[in-house]
Amino acid sequence: MEHDIKTIAAAFPLDGELIHIERFGHGHINDTYAVYYKRDFLRPIRYVIQRINHNVFKDPPGMMENISRVTAHIAEKLTAAGEDPSRRVLHVIKTTGGDFCHIDAGGNYWRALDFIDDATSYQQTTPELFEKSGAAIGWFFSMLSDFPVDTLHESIPDFHNTRARFEAFKNAVARDAAGKAASVREEIEFALARESDAGVLVDMLGAGELPLRVTHNDTKLNNVLIDNTTGEGICVIDLDTVMPGLSVYDFGDSIRFGANTGAEDEQDLSKISLDLNMFEAFARGFIPQARANMSENEMKMLPFASKIMTFECGIRFLADHLAGDVYFKIDRPDHNLDRCRTQFKLVAEMEREMDAMSAIIERYA
Repeated sequence: MEHDIKTIAAAFPLDGELIHIERFGHGHINDTYAVYYKRDFLRPIRYVIQRINHNVFKDPPGMMENISRVTAHIAEKLTAAGEDPSRRVLHVIKTTGGDFCHIDAGGNYWRALDFIDDATSYQQTTPELFEKSGAAIGWFFSMLSDFPVDTLHESIPDFHNTRARFEAFKNAVARDAAGKAASVREEIEFALARESDAGVLVDMLGAGELPLRVTHNDTKLNNVLIDNTTGEGICVIDLDTVMPGLSVYDFGDSIRFGANTGAEDEQDLSKISLDLNMFEAFARGFIPQARANMSENEMKMLPFASKIMTFECGIRFLADHLAGDVYFKIDRPDHNLDRCRTQFKLVAEMEREMDAMSAIIERYA
């Protein structure tokens, strides 16, 4: 569906004359546009205009309140330290009416953000990039370590509650809405064999063995902007799922994405393995930034969390495949099944390398 971006952009106090609109980004969920504005005697300026998928995020105003509050918290701390926050943290632009979202005639929710120029969101990583990404995510976590976590909305209830995710997966198997269960029996059995793992982190939270934190909850490499000049990770983006969670989720999800030797949707599983050099690179960046604000249990559970975040993602992809691909965007038939298979292959690799992963964490912690 095409949207009237010119009219939508006019709902925000953007500086200059709109001269160009283009699709932007690689996200699975929202629709993102870069809009260019001409200004007298100045170079054109870009903004991000984004449609929030309210089928996924049921409370866009609450989500935007989360984003606005945590970014303001970080910006205030940077300013107090004498630093310019404009490239280190996202800036939400309110509508001309003072709201965080614009609702169009079709009931779609839209937001506007400043565009951070001269920085890149990478889809493919290197050890150097991954270390810088780890440092940025560790820094983001630490900057929010004093934020009152209980004041945040839960953007997606039980988002990383792997026990709840596992129940949803089993329900998808039972319903078999798209009639595909018989053709993916091997993948279903792989998941069912690991049901006992699904509740470990949730149970530790419930027992007070892991603390509730402000977490990003989607810390893929491409959600960190890398400065084009310095090569440093400067800003953590895509904050839709910032909410209460576990610090180990953010570490684990980064490893799931960045320490995989293949693409998330690679069809040739021989290309999928766990790259321990990449695991170490991320740990080398993340831990020095985050360890002062993490408990011993959090550090200890980082390798296991890497496996669980990978497993959780795999069962989500498989459940969506069984449901008829209703959540994640797909580009081909069986796209979600391909994604599931890469995650499960990586889970098996992590199980074999768990001792090596733990040794790396101990080295830096």
